[in-house]
Amino acid sequence: MTVEGFLVNPEVLRSLYGHVPDLTGARIRSVNLNWRGPTVTLRVDLHSYPGTAPREWIDAGLDTVQCQFQFLAVEGISLTDWTPPVVGDVVFVPQGSERRMRVTVQGRGLSLGFTCSESVRVGHVSAFRIEENGTDEGVHLFMSRIDARRHSSLPGTQESTFYER
Repeated sequence: MTVEGFLVNPEVLRSLYGHVPDLTGARIRSVNLNWRGPTVTLRVDLHSYPGTAPREWIDAGLDTVQCQFQFLAVEGISLTDWTPPVVGDVVFVPQGSERRMRVTVQGRGLSLGFTCSESVRVGHVSAFRIEENGTDEGVHLFMSRIDARRHSSLPGTQESTFYER
């Protein structure tokens, strides 16, 4: 099954790409573990830039789309070899009729695996210009009106409303 089949809100990515891009070759920026839920949130750079990007993004010279994928009811987590950022593949495999799935993230410098609910939420979609050194510290233009009003760049990791919800 494709990533799109697991998203509860695929329309945000569909509006940019015409489809939901797969998560092969995604740059994994952060892994947020939260005891509430329990939840895992991955912040990733998608491997391609949309051909029909918003005019504001084009005019600003942005070249990378970033978003978060939030996984709920997480159990059996294993995280090793974390040296961010990591380019890797995020794979979803359904687990029987229980509406659960196994998620694995594999790349040079990361091995992550867990079981979770099949309902995945995508959020905090933004575009930015990647720096020569690969960082994402510059200006971010967010798709969500709320995010756009609150942030012009990535907030610090202490901002729980951004990284945990």
